[in-house]
Amino acid sequence: MATKTMTLRDALNEAMIEEMRRDQDVFLMGEEVAEYNGAYKVSRGMLDEFGPQRVIDTPIAELGFAGIGVGAAMNGLRPIVEFMTWNFAILAFDQIINNAAKTLSQSAGQFSCPIVFRGPSGSAGQLAQQHSQMFESWMANCPGLKVISIVDPADAKGLLKSAIRDNDPICFMESEQLYGLKGEVPEEEYLTPIGKAIVRKEGTDVTIVSFNKMMEVSKAAAAELEKEGISAEVIDLRTIRPLDHETIVTSVKKTNRLVVVDECWPFAGVSSEIAYEIQKYAFDYLDAPVTRVNSADTSLPYAAPFVDEYLPTTAKVIKAVKEVMYR
Repeated sequence: MATKTMTLRDALNEAMIEEMRRDQDVFLMGEEVAEYNGAYKVSRGMLDEFGPQRVIDTPIAELGFAGIGVGAAMNGLRPIVEFMTWNFAILAFDQIINNAAKTLSQSAGQFSCPIVFRGPSGSAGQLAQQHSQMFESWMANCPGLKVISIVDPADAKGLLKSAIRDNDPICFMESEQLYGLKGEVPEEEYLTPIGKAIVRKEGTDVTIVSFNKMMEVSKAAAAELEKEGISAEVIDLRTIRPLDHETIVTSVKKTNRLVVVDECWPFAGVSSEIAYEIQKYAFDYLDAPVTRVNSADTSLPYAAPFVDEYLPTTAKVIKAVKEVMYR
C-alpha cells in the first residue's frame, strides 16, 4: 500500500475535504474555520473550494452553533462542528448531551443525528485551569455518543472519515500540541473502523494502554524500558466509546500485567473503566494489580513547574511499570 508522510493537521484536513467532495450534505462550521483557515489551520483551503455555504464561520456562541448543527443533522445533513477547544464546548453540553445524544431514543428511531463534534482536548502547556481539561471520560459517560480520541495521522484521517459517515453523534478528540505530528498515511481511499483498538508495539512483560497524546508518552516509556530488558506491549485505544476491551484482555492474558496511562482525572476516568473491565474479564490472568497513571486530581495550575508535575510523564509510566513488575 502506497503511503505519504502527513501531519495530523493535514490528515484531518484531507479527510474533511474528501468527504465533502463525496457527499454534498457534509459541511463544516465553527469559530474561525473559514476566513482564518481554522484556529489550528485544520480547515486550510476549504473555504476556497467549498464556499461560505459549506464552510461557515460562526459567532463565539458554542451553544448556538452546536444547536444549529444538531437541527441540521436531524434534517438530513451531516455537519462537522469544530470547537476551538473542547473546553469551550462546555457551553454546548446541553445540545450535545440533551439533544444530539438523545435524538434517536427520544424520537423512537424516527430521527437520527449524524453529526461530528471535533476539536482539541487536554492540556497544551501553560493554558491554566479552564483551558486544560480532558473530556473523553465526560463524553463517554453519556449513552448515545461515540467518542474517538486520536494521535496517529493515518488513524486521524481514517477515523474522521468513518465518523462523518456514521449515523450517530460522535465526539472527536484531537490534541493542540500534536497537530504537527507526522506519520505515514495511505494514498488511496480507506476507512478506519470505529470501536477497535490497535497494538502499536508488541511485548511480553507488561501491557501499557493509552490514547491521544499520552500514546507518545507511553511509546517513549516502552522504548526506555526495552533498554532495561522489559518488553512492553503498547495499545492505542483510538475509540473510547465503544471501548474495545477484547484487545486489552487478549494482551493481558499474554503479559499478565497492565498499566493504563490516561490524561483524564483519576476519579471515574477512562482508566477506571478499563481497570473494571480487566478485573471482570481477565482477573485470573493478573500477576499484579492494574496500575493507573493519571493527571493529578486537581485543576492544572498556570505555573510552568506544575505542568510536568500534574501530567503523566515518561518517568511516571516507567515507575508504574516497574511497580507491577515488582522491580
